[in-house]
Amino acid sequence: MSKTSIPPGFHPIRHDRLLQEEVHDSYKAKGKLPEPTVCPQCNAIFKDGRWLWGDVPEGAHRETCPACHRLHDSYPAGFVNLRGQFFDTHRAEIVSLVRHEEERAREKHPLQRIMALEDVSDGVLVTTTDIHLARAIGEAVHRAYQGALDFHYNPEENLLRVTWEH
Repeated sequence: MSKTSIPPGFHPIRHDRLLQEEVHDSYKAKGKLPEPTVCPQCNAIFKDGRWLWGDVPEGAHRETCPACHRLHDSYPAGFVNLRGQFFDTHRAEIVSLVRHEEERAREKHPLQRIMALEDVSDGVLVTTTDIHLARAIGEAVHRAYQGALDFHYNPEENLLRVTWEH
């Protein structure tokens, strides 16, 4: 194809400059929040570009944090399925490990929370406000008890499904 046959305004694709699509997450702030901002539900504070725990400053802007927003909407970012015969016989112990993993993560990351622990026909379904907590729970249970661990990430929905079976 010669240069004269290329229509005006047409630019060939440069593979070294392909743009990555942004992950669409309606729970992520559209712009920078004023600092400090406090969540009226959980008292997490947005400061230095991230959500933290701490003393609520006087006159802080008030806005619901993404975790409380997800909890209010019942819209999890992570699903962890725990199932199997071993799980059935060690249920209380494994659920205690899951709760401990949430507490550990939540100390440093206020947006990482368990939304619900639900009994399902073949085990327990844990829903989380954050994909990183779902992954951490799956990895903690796998480290402690082995078994089969599987991850399925859906980037279009920013959703992680974790399955652990033993």
